[in-house]
Amino acid sequence: MALVIVLAVALWYLGRWRGVDTQARWTAIALLYLAVLAVNVALPPNHPLRAMTGGSAGEWLVLGGLAALVWGYKRVLGRVRTSVRPENRPAAAPAPGTAPPGTAGPAYAPGEVERYARHIVLREIGGPGQKRLKQAAVLVVGAGGLGSPALLYLAGAGIGTLGVIDDDAVDATNLQRQVIHADARIGMPKVFSAEQAIRALNPYVHVRPYHRRLTEDIARDLVGDYDLVLDGCDDAATRYVVNAACAAARVPLISGALSQWEGQITTFAPWDGTPCYRCLFPKPAAVGLAPSCAEGGVLGPLPGVVGAMMAVEAVKELVGIGQGLRGRLHVHDALWGEHRTMAIRPDPDCPVCGDAQAAGSASG
Repeated sequence: MALVIVLAVALWYLGRWRGVDTQARWTAIALLYLAVLAVNVALPPNHPLRAMTGGSAGEWLVLGGLAALVWGYKRVLGRVRTSVRPENRPAAAPAPGTAPPGTAGPAYAPGEVERYARHIVLREIGGPGQKRLKQAAVLVVGAGGLGSPALLYLAGAGIGTLGVIDDDAVDATNLQRQVIHADARIGMPKVFSAEQAIRALNPYVHVRPYHRRLTEDIARDLVGDYDLVLDGCDDAATRYVVNAACAAARVPLISGALSQWEGQITTFAPWDGTPCYRCLFPKPAAVGLAPSCAEGGVLGPLPGVVGAMMAVEAVKELVGIGQGLRGRLHVHDALWGEHRTMAIRPDPDCPVCGDAQAAGSASG
């Protein structure tokens, strides 16, 4: 019997190697079975060929009966499955890369949906919220301490389009806190270094790097291409420019700032009754009053804390969930481990968003 089993296995795998289909291979094995059965029935008991193939027709009949039972069971089970009504069939799992329920709209590449599974199971975000994130375009001003964590977390969250504008290059002194850059990219423009890191983290994000300073002549048109702006730059003049552009284009502006051990964050949306940046800071700080990171130093992890908070507020703004920081200024004191949140109000005399400005815009 062992010889016949070896022959059957050889027939199966030889046919597979030669590309013979499954049905033909089963047919060959069935013919071998019939030939062995015929030998054990037709030849005398002491015949050498009968001895080589088991010597008893009864054993082969039992084996054939068991095989027939298995085959019949599978046939009956298949018929039962096909007779189940469609509404009673279990729902098929979504194919890899297809949009989950509620996310019809933007196309998801194979494997992309799995990235956002922890978002999709959150009741406040779910499929519709993840769809909004994928459809969103966010501009980050500054690829430094605040822009680094914000860009990485927004990329991880699945923001469809990320713009980043900065005219600086990566320096060794940046690497203590600007986690989006790497030692191997020292000397590279920060926007291109950030682009490499974002693509390495999430290749499904469309990145728009702008290697230049955000100036007044381009600000309004650039901001108008985005749904939300994050300002993490360290230059007061640029802050006033981006603030005016966002107010004019009615694009929400999430603003973060750092000073040694302290970070601040708020969301400006003057058309919604909040102040703008110029309401809080009508004039740049006097020289020496607000030292830069190079002058006064800054705790390395602090930009990570505040930049991550900016990314959190961005997700909330885009999805429309929770209580954001519109009209509220959040202050984080890392040295003493304290958090403070205070209400902030618009300045009616603000040249950017005040009553006179609003009246002039309406009449124009």
